[in-house]
Amino acid sequence: MAALAQRRLGLLNVAFSLAALLGIIWWARRQQAPQVDLQAGAVAELVTAIALYGIVTALRAERWRSILGHNGIPRGRGDVYGLTVVGYMANNTLPARAGDLLRVVLVGGSRRAALGTVVAERVLDGLALAAIFLVVVLDRGLGFGPLPYVVGAGILAVAVVAVVWCVSDRVSVALRPIAAASRRLVSLHGAWLLALSVVLWGVEASVYHVVGLAVGVHLGVAGALYVVALTNLSALIPAGPGYVGTFDAAVLLALRSLGKSALGYLLVLRFVLFVPITIAGAAVYFARYARRRR
Repeated sequence: MAALAQRRLGLLNVAFSLAALLGIIWWARRQQAPQVDLQAGAVAELVTAIALYGIVTALRAERWRSILGHNGIPRGRGDVYGLTVVGYMANNTLPARAGDLLRVVLVGGSRRAALGTVVAERVLDGLALAAIFLVVVLDRGLGFGPLPYVVGAGILAVAVVAVVWCVSDRVSVALRPIAAASRRLVSLHGAWLLALSVVLWGVEASVYHVVGLAVGVHLGVAGALYVVALTNLSALIPAGPGYVGTFDAAVLLALRSLGKSALGYLLVLRFVLFVPITIAGAAVYFARYARRRR
């Protein structure tokens, strides 16, 4: 029975992904072909951007490994690095951040405790991105974009979970192991992880900046931080495969707020952020984990 339910869930994920991709194709066929004006030296800059994103991925893996160890799930660096790229591969090809759930399944140990480490990652990302975004907005007087709606949705979700937790003993028992990792962030270890998260997103902002140089869109340090923060705060909301829609709208909105409009920038940025890590994640999954799951 469980196997049948898992198979149906997998088919539902595939159907959702195909529907989202068909919707993108339908929309793209009705748009004017974008112009991607690569600058001189663009190839070297794109290689640099991909290398910088590799550093970002390594920092994410180190952060997750630290959270896992702090919550009684010690894992080797090789396993954590492999699962990190596998998770991002699945996030880019399946809806609703399914890669995070895939990491929970493959990492082993208590499923609820492992899920709690992933939730703690999202908490750190949200805090770091919100801090970066507020500093840049207040310093440069830029627009808040959809941030108030994202924050409002987050507060509402937390409030609903808190109410259900309080009124249902069964839910409280089920959620306690998941919330444990986030509670442990209120510590010196959590402060260090938050600082690491700020550095991580600063390095990712450099990816956005270098991609801009490759296509003639000069963001500057503050502009790159603004785009990366607004875009990824929006991407925290579960969406279709590869954050289709939320990611693209946030990038274009951020560029418009900066007085820049470049669909070509979005296309090249998508290539740098999604294609290499998806290929790497698929290779790692089939080499190390697919046989194990069978």
